[in-house]
Amino acid sequence: MGRLILMNSISRFFWFCSGAHIATLEKHPTEHNKYIGIGATIFFTGLFATLSGGYAMYFVFKGDPAALLFAVLFGLIWGLAIFNMDRYIVSSINKSASNGKQILQATPRILLAIMIGVVISRPLELKIFDKEIRERLKVSYLNNQRAKIDTLNLAFNNKYKIEIGKLNETKSQRDAMESAIKSDLQKLNFEIFGNKTTETSGVMGYGPYAKRKETALQQRQKELDTLSSSVRRLEGFVLDRKQFDGMMNEKLFTGKKLDSLAAIAGFADRNWALGQLSFNPNGSRNTDTSLAVTFIGLLFIFFECLPVFVKLMSSRGPYDNSIANVETSQVHESDKDKDFEVTVIDGVHDTRISSEINQRKNKLNSTY
Repeated sequence: MGRLILMNSISRFFWFCSGAHIATLEKHPTEHNKYIGIGATIFFTGLFATLSGGYAMYFVFKGDPAALLFAVLFGLIWGLAIFNMDRYIVSSINKSASNGKQILQATPRILLAIMIGVVISRPLELKIFDKEIRERLKVSYLNNQRAKIDTLNLAFNNKYKIEIGKLNETKSQRDAMESAIKSDLQKLNFEIFGNKTTETSGVMGYGPYAKRKETALQQRQKELDTLSSSVRRLEGFVLDRKQFDGMMNEKLFTGKKLDSLAAIAGFADRNWALGQLSFNPNGSRNTDTSLAVTFIGLLFIFFECLPVFVKLMSSRGPYDNSIANVETSQVHESDKDKDFEVTVIDGVHDTRISSEINQRKNKLNSTY
């Protein structure tokens, strides 16, 4: 008994969702299942819209303590709005009209259903492709940070072009001096140990030639120390300028930082990343992902249009005849009520005219 009551309550609920006139529908058992199916389709479309709207709003307010509350509230409002719109769209199709007229009536409603399908499918697509979206966002954030650092470096190099040029020139002189000293040191060793070359005497021992080479080598070492000091001074200046301009704070994101940024990405960034999934990093079309995204979108669009299609495909049944008869009777009753009111008003008006005429005649006769 309880199960029967439950089934009856569910049936009546789906009849309500379909927009049917329940009192009339109860008289036609053969129409019950058809309107249960239409109502269930409308109900689940509204449910998907609730989930979609709530998920989208959650990312809009992500990070806010009340984000979950906003998501639930907006999801319910959005779902009820879509539910009410779908219910009106389906219930307003007149099955008493010809097939051509029904299609004409349904055309703007189908277009509206397509728009609604696109709107409610996008947030759910974002959730379905969440993993791929995060990876694409990481690549995007890393590339943007690299481009930002490159831009800052270019601007810094242009700003301190003279100082950086002097630093590079001094480094080149220092490196050349270090290379020359290394070569002279090797020649000095050859001279001391008696290795015969084009630039050594070949006589072993610390002779006059070796002393001259050592003196020249010490002088070059002093010059190298001066150049090294200049390089350190210029490097310190450039480093101070980088710190002053905030360039030391700009670093490439680590893996943990990229994960954090992708996790708190907003709806706009995630929507952009979903669109980018249809393309490979080299710019070519990613057919597999593109078809998957398109298929899911079309699935939701079809699901949104399904109640209208079901109503169009269903044949004219006894419920439709009853509704048409009730509407015809109500129109006829309304016309008769209008005729009644017009007749009464005309009679009252005529009576007022007759009464006014008699009063004026009596007044005129009394004067004479």
